[in-house]
Amino acid sequence: MVSLVLGMLACVALALVVVAVVAVPARRAGREVLTERGEEVLGSIRDRQLPASRSGSDADGVAAAEEPVGASA
Repeated sequence: MVSLVLGMLACVALALVVVAVVAVPARRAGREVLTERGEEVLGSIRDRQLPASRSGSDADGVAAAEEPVGASA
């Protein structure tokens, strides 16, 4: 059991090293790391969070209802 946990920790550490070596420098150089769809999803999440973090409530003082992720009208 201990060897299984240690093996999983080693895999996670290796994954973090790969991200640090590949994705971080690419992002700093201005290259897109995510696909076009991934960038759209990330942008929509940021757009939803910005107004909520600025005001926290509607003009009438009632908190806005949160829409589930992936819900479409």
